[in-house]
Amino acid sequence: MSYGDLLTDAELQALDEIMRVPSAPPSVLLVDDDEAGRDALADQLVSQGIPCITADSGEQALALLVTRPSIGLMITELHMQCGSGLELVRQVRQSARASLPVVIISAHADVEDAIEAMHMKVVDFLLKPVDVNRLVNLADIEFGAPPEPPKAPPPPVRPRQTKAKAKVIALKSA
Repeated sequence: MSYGDLLTDAELQALDEIMRVPSAPPSVLLVDDDEAGRDALADQLVSQGIPCITADSGEQALALLVTRPSIGLMITELHMQCGSGLELVRQVRQSARASLPVVIISAHADVEDAIEAMHMKVVDFLLKPVDVNRLVNLADIEFGAPPEPPKAPPPPVRPRQTKAKAKVIALKSA
């Protein structure tokens, strides 16, 4: 059944909130068929305090979305041997988890892929190597944490002002 054709955006959001388990901390679902890359990125997210579940295919990801309602963000590789990340996003958008935030990552992408992803309302489209700090910030935002404030630029360097040395004149008495 395709929920996206039957329900409004507000109804899809409400359905997604009902599907989540309120007591469970939100987690990231990381989907990539490259085991080494997937595990390395998952380890980096976990080291930053982001709970992470991994899947090696779109099919496995869809099954996890049904059985793990605490998943609050999906990060998927664009190009996988067993299917496209865009196709996975399409299937998610037609499911009970239609409003799930999604980030797409890719080492090789073209403008058409990015445009299609944005039409499917993905949160972001990141090129590899992934900036983990940016990804953690996106996850924090999606999980309800306030965004990390931008770092303030260093104060401008001002030239040193030299004080005119006062000449000391010693008066000698005769």
